[in-house]
Amino acid sequence: MSIDPRHYHQPSWRKPAGMFAILGLILAWAVLVGSLSPLIGQLPMWGQVPVYIVLGLIWIWILPLRRLLAWMETGRWRQG
Repeated sequence: MSIDPRHYHQPSWRKPAGMFAILGLILAWAVLVGSLSPLIGQLPMWGQVPVYIVLGLIWIWILPLRRLLAWMETGRWRQG
């Protein structure tokens, strides 16, 4: 089985751009959570753990990562 030489795939610029956008969003979220650490640090240990767990999970829903990944693959923000 050989590759058809007539088939030429043009790489998309969306994947590298999306990768840098994801890294930027994660960095921004980490800076935001890190800036809250003095306030969270004043809580007792049993109060800090759930706060950091929630902040660690909530970025999945707040940041548009699912849409960004779909855009990287299809070029559209929404399915349809």
